[in-house]
Amino acid sequence: MDRPQDTLAQGHARNKSLTARPSRPRSSTRGPLDMDDDPLASPQQQSAPSNTISNRLIPVRPPSQQGAGSPRVSSDRPRPSPRSPAPGGPLSASLRSPLALTKTFSHLLKPENYHPLNAAQTIPAPFRNSSKHPPADTPIPELVASGHFRAAAIAAVHVLTGTGTDVGSNGGGGGAGLLQQPAAADHARIFDLLYTRLACLTLIDATATAAQEARALEDINSALYIDEISGDHLMPWELRLLVVRLQAMGFGDPRRAVMSYYDLAREARGRIAEALAVHDHSASEVWKERLVELGVKVASALAEMDDLPGAAAQLASLRDSGDGRSAMAKALLWLQLGDSDAARRCVQQGETGAKAVAALCEMADGAYDAALAIWRELTENAADNEMVAVNLAVCLLYTGKMDEARTVLEGLVEAGFSSHTLLFNLATIYELCTDKSRALKVKLAEKMAEMEPTTRGWEKSNADFKL
Repeated sequence: MDRPQDTLAQGHARNKSLTARPSRPRSSTRGPLDMDDDPLASPQQQSAPSNTISNRLIPVRPPSQQGAGSPRVSSDRPRPSPRSPAPGGPLSASLRSPLALTKTFSHLLKPENYHPLNAAQTIPAPFRNSSKHPPADTPIPELVASGHFRAAAIAAVHVLTGTGTDVGSNGGGGGAGLLQQPAAADHARIFDLLYTRLACLTLIDATATAAQEARALEDINSALYIDEISGDHLMPWELRLLVVRLQAMGFGDPRRAVMSYYDLAREARGRIAEALAVHDHSASEVWKERLVELGVKVASALAEMDDLPGAAAQLASLRDSGDGRSAMAKALLWLQLGDSDAARRCVQQGETGAKAVAALCEMADGAYDAALAIWRELTENAADNEMVAVNLAVCLLYTGKMDEARTVLEGLVEAGFSSHTLLFNLATIYELCTDKSRALKVKLAEKMAEMEPTTRGWEKSNADFKL
């Protein structure tokens, strides 16, 4: 193809070659989230909450079996490939290489990185004054196992910072026992405590606080977090996934999450190839599951950016892994995007999960009577399923059966259930039933505070009861 002459600044002209070059079709490319039949060939083909509480009832979704960012690593120097520790033991001391122990993480041990948890403003009085609070020397694993997530988050900061006081919390703080502050080079223990802190903050609806604290990690792909000998990433996989989303929120840059998920996906594909090369099929399956999960997370991140067409395209490109977990996650995300037909196609008919998705689709389409029939059928087969019962109550309310809906939700409370959605919907029904709903909501909070702690979480917030 002929090209025009380029005029130089000095006025001279230079003729480009007039010989046409034969064109070739552009080679097809694959993204890091695509699953090849032969992952061994893929590495060579790759390139380098709201404070306002509404009165809207919340349908419970079935559990899925479930700013500017910080500067990235400079491209003018090589960066080791971030590799996660081997599955099954990311925090094991046996994974610490001699070189990794020379790295220091003192910046994560500073008290100023962590924010106070003010119980007086967020926790109802029945919980603040309850006798169910754990002793001050309760170990952190026991706090997590008993559902004392706020106390566990506070205790993790006690150990990380070497402080013996409660970092601004008013009551209900857990103790660190006899644990000592980790050494600045003890990355395994530091990351274990940090994961406990951030995960527990999200569980107590303090995600905004977790997002601000995650900023202290800065660029988790920098050389500081990479073992130069093995190329492995020093952070456990679960912490890295959590930090990706939190930092996107903390830095006010939602695109950061999408780019970081793709970085993790490239790593996952490399790990799959390595595992298959040594015939380690167990490890390859673990990384394949992680790759599928990353694909759904990318679609979720696009939806949070309000890029609904991009999220839909991403979901449509994902292959079905064959397990119910990924299919359910895709179905729920399609529902969030408003495509109930696509959600129905994600799950196999006849299964409990498929019926639940079908009922949710009917609710999304406004067909509450049809959804009510499905929820009643599911209730008969799973009377102790909180998700099914709460959605049954919501359908009863929308079909004008408020008293029956209240009976269903109060029955769940009597049975020991205490999820945020259950309590929020019951508080909403109290508001619709009487002008003196506050007394009923306070009484409900008192009842919850008297319950024995469970792994589902014991302490509740004012938002749970709409107080």
